[in-house]
Parts: sequence; C-alpha cells; structure tokens
Amino acid sequence: MIRTEARLARQQHGFNGPRPQAPEPPPPGMTARVAAARAVAEAVTHARPLDERFAADLSLRGHGVDPRDAALARSIATVALRRLGTIRKALAERLDKGMPKRSAMLEWTLVVGAAQILFLDAPDHAAVDLAVRAVRSDAASAPFAALANALLRGIARERDTILAASDPLDDDTPAWLAAHWRANYGEATARAIAAAHRAEPTLDISVKSDAAGWAERLGGLVLPTGSVRLDTHKPVVDLEGYQHGEWWVQDAAAALPARLLNVRAGMRVADLCAAPGGKAMELAAAGATVTTIDRSAERLKMLAANFERLKLHSEIVVADALNFEAPPFDAVLIDAPCTATGTIRRHPDVAWIKRPGDLGQLIRLQVQLLDKAIALTKRGGLVVYCTCSLEPEEGEAQINAVLRRNPDVRRVAIEPSEIGGLAECLTPSGDLRTLPCHLWSEDPRRSGLDGFFAARLMKAG
Repeated sequence: MIRTEARLARQQHGFNGPRPQAPEPPPPGMTARVAAARAVAEAVTHARPLDERFAADLSLRGHGVDPRDAALARSIATVALRRLGTIRKALAERLDKGMPKRSAMLEWTLVVGAAQILFLDAPDHAAVDLAVRAVRSDAASAPFAALANALLRGIARERDTILAASDPLDDDTPAWLAAHWRANYGEATARAIAAAHRAEPTLDISVKSDAAGWAERLGGLVLPTGSVRLDTHKPVVDLEGYQHGEWWVQDAAAALPARLLNVRAGMRVADLCAAPGGKAMELAAAGATVTTIDRSAERLKMLAANFERLKLHSEIVVADALNFEAPPFDAVLIDAPCTATGTIRRHPDVAWIKRPGDLGQLIRLQVQLLDKAIALTKRGGLVVYCTCSLEPEEGEAQINAVLRRNPDVRRVAIEPSEIGGLAECLTPSGDLRTLPCHLWSEDPRRSGLDGFFAARLMKAG
C-alpha cells in the first residue's frame, strides 16, 4: 500500500516531489555585464587576454541569449581596461577600509559598473541597478549589495570631478610601463602615448587596389601611407568589398613593414610567425611567391581562410620557425613575438596582462628568430625585422646587437618617401618607429597608429 501511494505521489508531483519552477531569466543586459566582469577579472588577475576569455564564455552563446550581449560585454570590458586606473582610483577614494576581503567578484562588478557610468552611454540608474543585481546574485558578494549601491551612486554624482582628476599616464598606465616610456621617450612623449591610448581606435584597411575609390565607397579617407581609414561601426563582414576579397583589416602602422621589402613579381619571400597574415597578404598581393610559417595550426586556418577570400596564394607551413629549413629566400619578413605594447590602444588588456618579467624571455626568442631569418636569406637578400612593441629592447636594441654579432649584415635605411613622408616615424639610424600619438589630427577618432618598430637589413653578397 505504501509503495502504491508513493507511486501516485510521483505521478502527481514528479519523481522528486513537486516540480521545481524554472529560474527566472536574468534581466536584459545582465548576462553581458557579468561576462564583462569575469573577463576583466581574468585579464588582471590571471593575465588572460579578452579574446581568449570571450571565446570560451558559453554564457554569451546558445538558445535564449541575446546576440547583442557578446558585443556589449566586449565593449564594457574594453573600456573598463582602457580606463582601469581611473576606475580603481575612484573606488579606492570612496572605500575607507579598502575593498572588502573574501567578496568574490565584488571588485570587478563595481569596475564594470563604474565603467558604464563614467565612459559609456548607459543610464546611471540602469548601470547601478544591474551591478547591484549582479552583486546579489553571487553568494560571497551579496552581503555587500548596499555598499555597491552607495559606491556607484556616489560615482555617478561625482562623475565630472573624477574625470577632471584623471591622468592618462599616472592613472591609466601600469606603473612599470609609465616608467619605461618616460625613460625611453621622455616625459612629453610618454604622456602623448598614454593620452592616445584613451581614444577609441579607427578601423584601418589595406586594399588590393584603388585606395581612393574604396575610401569614397566606404566613407573613409586615404592616409599618407596608402591605408584607408574608416569611421564606421558596422560589422566588418557587412562592409562592401569584404566578401569579395577587395581588402583586409590591418592597422596602418602594421601595413608598413612588408612594404619595406620592395617585392617584385616572382620573388620568393618567407614570412616567419606569419599569423594572422596581414603582412603575408600584402606580399602576395604585390606578386611575391610567399611561404607563410607559424607554429599555430589554428591561427594558420584563419590565415588560409583570408587568403582564399582575397583570392591570393601562399604556401602555408605549420612549423616552429626556429626549426624550419628551406633553400634561401630572396627576402624574409620576421614579425617576432613581443610584449605587443604597441597595440594597447586596440587591445587595452595588453597593458594589464604583460609583466616586466616577460621582456627577458621574449628578447631571447627574438634574438634566435632574427638570426634564423638571416640564415634563411640568400646573399644580397633583404630581411625586415619588426615588432608591435613600444619597448626599445625589442626593437632598436635587437638591431644594434645583430649588427655587432654579424659582420655580413648591414642596415638599409628607410626613406621617408617609403612610408608616406612620415619622417617623424623614422629613427636617426633610419629604422621605423611609429607611436600611438603619431599621425594625430584635430579629430581623435581619425588619429593615431599602432606602435611598431621595423628595420631593414641586407645580407652581404
């Protein structure tokens, strides 16, 4: 009898008693804000790049997820990291006893909430409300919901004061980088670099041909270097000419190193550490027979897809460049792994995921790769070495060192006419050194370059 009653109960209420009610869906925008907080937390505490974090975040994909949430999360996280020092300073000044301990995600929820209040268009009440809801949704931070509410409301009231007291170099630049730039570039230039990092970067593209025509069709302008700079916020894949392979996305500074090889049709050129492939595309579009080498098969898949879209050809080799062997090439391009501090204006997470200790290991690898590039070049051939770094140890110092240890190599100075007449982007020795504050205009939205170093070398004949 008991078993029968139990069976009837299961039939009426389900196998484990009454059916639990489905959890309420989060309010609009909540998923994006929680994802942004996690991304910022992992960038700062675990040196995890935003791209990697968002690629792995399942909360931003799947049934019932607003497709706009992924873009919103990235937008919030990007501005939070771009202005992280200002935000943390504002929070610290309003916390007499500092951030509560063992409060889980409280700090990072406050950071992204403050980022919206100070730098984005979200209404203050919505930013505060969603941040407080996010705090309450986490057991460890829930006891501090009232504190979060008070802090963010205070930041909203004092927005103008906070922004007026914010300094791009002293607040929004990690101390070790600020000191490094001051020592290498001087106070004024270090401040100009840091200020440039605050501006939202443009979208630059490299075109196969007819730069002026594509600038007109896409509503952009042709830069002195030949790249086209756009103002659009549309998805890249929706822009005219993308699907038909007429152009590819590439910062104007990143487009310069490949041009220094002055390739001609039929030249055999190797591009070491080639992914994502923008420079190899330039070489192929100019008529070179290109071999692209990279150790990452996944990144080379993306490179291959872009070559197919652009209707260009390259021999693609998955290999560690240091172990790659082939008959000598007419020219070799080596875009060496580096701290990437020249890309901070596009990737503000770089400023916070890199550490001073990263330099030494990267410098040693760059030495090996530069020597390998020279070994793969035929006598009389050219080598272009470049890095997207602002640190001279990864640029000028590497070239000075290779010239000292290799008497068969000489520098071939770059002329201003080769880079659109931008003489300010050349060092006294004739190497390329672009800074984020270069190519500046009255409109910050159309200004700036990634920080790049490039040198051209010739192997003795």
